[in-house]
Amino acid sequence: MSDLRSVAMTSKAWPFEEARALLKRYEKAPPEKGYVLFETGYGPSGLPHIGTFGEVLRTTMIRRAFEVISDIPTRLICFSDDLDGMRKVPDNVPNREMLLANVQKPLTSVPDPFGEYESFGHHNNAMLRRFLDTFGFEYEFISATEFYGSGKFDATLRLAAERYDAIMKIMLASLREERQQSYSCFLPIHPETGRVLYVPMKVVNAKEGTITFDDETGREWTLPVTGGNVKLQWKPDFGARWAALGVDFEMYGKDHSTNTPIYDGICEVLGGKKPNHMSYELFLDDQGQKISKSKGNGLTIDEWLTYASAESLSYFMYQKPKTAKRMHWDVIPKMVDEYHQQLRAYPTQDAAGQLNNPVYHIHHEQVPTSTLTVPFQMLLNLASVSGAEDKAAMWGFIRRYAPGATPEGNPDLDAAAGFAVHYYQDHVKPTRSFRLPSEQERAALEDLLAALKDKDAALGQIAKKNAAMGNTDPLPEADFASEDFLQSVVFAIGKNHGFEPLRDWFKALYEVLLGASEGPRFGGFIALYGVEDSIALIEAGLAGKLAG
Repeated sequence: MSDLRSVAMTSKAWPFEEARALLKRYEKAPPEKGYVLFETGYGPSGLPHIGTFGEVLRTTMIRRAFEVISDIPTRLICFSDDLDGMRKVPDNVPNREMLLANVQKPLTSVPDPFGEYESFGHHNNAMLRRFLDTFGFEYEFISATEFYGSGKFDATLRLAAERYDAIMKIMLASLREERQQSYSCFLPIHPETGRVLYVPMKVVNAKEGTITFDDETGREWTLPVTGGNVKLQWKPDFGARWAALGVDFEMYGKDHSTNTPIYDGICEVLGGKKPNHMSYELFLDDQGQKISKSKGNGLTIDEWLTYASAESLSYFMYQKPKTAKRMHWDVIPKMVDEYHQQLRAYPTQDAAGQLNNPVYHIHHEQVPTSTLTVPFQMLLNLASVSGAEDKAAMWGFIRRYAPGATPEGNPDLDAAAGFAVHYYQDHVKPTRSFRLPSEQERAALEDLLAALKDKDAALGQIAKKNAAMGNTDPLPEADFASEDFLQSVVFAIGKNHGFEPLRDWFKALYEVLLGASEGPRFGGFIALYGVEDSIALIEAGLAGKLAG
């Protein structure tokens, strides 16, 4: 066993924990099909949302972890349930009247409201694949319409007809009495209207592999369960798909977890072995509501990528998958800065530390070097204070703060400067709110202003703070314009003016001078923005010009 594999076998990183559990599935013998199959499912009833990306990314992380600890080949399937009937029209699409006329038709039979693809299902599938391809995922795409219609699912569907009673026993136990009366695991697709019908079965002929039912008008029909004439209800479809494909692993949201015994039971009834599962918590919008692809609430992938890198999104997805996470605009800056902190830490860590570092799982051993020498949160505040319209204006300040930095040599920083301008223009500028300082805050700001204008005044503030703490040692030499010295001055003034807790002083700086309740390390901000420009900013805040 290689050293890396040995370390991975004890790693506490959740992808390795899931991979080790999956390896136990084949501890006695390798899979007869020759590979371990990972699957992600996608319901294309609305535009793909960020949770779908997260599911594929997290599954890929487990797949790559599995490949570290095992030599068994792997495959990843992304399965789109596009034969499902469109039950309601999403709120965030055009031509809703046209869609309303096609309710209950399979998504691949509903016209594309955007007028770009063969159907609404094809449109949403294309969007999903475009996003996945952008991120370089290795996957195989399967359309339920093709899977059912081509005959690939026929053997399992015939077996479902043979074992109809066993499947229904599992399903009926989970349904209310009124629903039991009309439920069938088979959903016929009407030969004339093309709609997916939710009707009870009159006869299920196991020998012939057919179903007989009455449509809404009372007309009787008999259809074969094969060839795309019938689809399975979504819960039976889960288990049947696992059995038909031989799926070894699938993760899904917590809202599915109560259905796990149903999915597993149907898989086993149809001759399959239930796969390993992982249930993850859901993403929430700014109101704490579940993100829904039909409502279009929360962030989309395109929206995130307008304001930050793809890697920062991957970092967000890695974090605590079994904990519900709020996903709104204000999480983006934090994720960018944390991601780059982890990049900088990676080369200093031993093998165990590296395998526990999120960037290992994001980049799978090909971990890059961070070139973001200015925190993203600080760039946002710089864009806000300077009213930046483009990243060229940002670079004027950046070069003063980090003379050796260039757009070519620091591509992460260059990209972040552009993202910061976009973020400021769209999400800070419209909402920022300045206020006047209180008497205590005004006195402290006046001392900060004096300290920035005169080094002796700055040193005096630090000496005063030290003396109050019982430290009378001479002050060491310091670079007046350095980030650390400026932070020491800001810190000392807050202490000298009795801010308790001290964070109230920094909160006042952000609210009075930056128009925000949160901000960067303020000494670093002064160093970036420049002492002279910071003096002018404080003077404007004291004069009420910012709040006015």
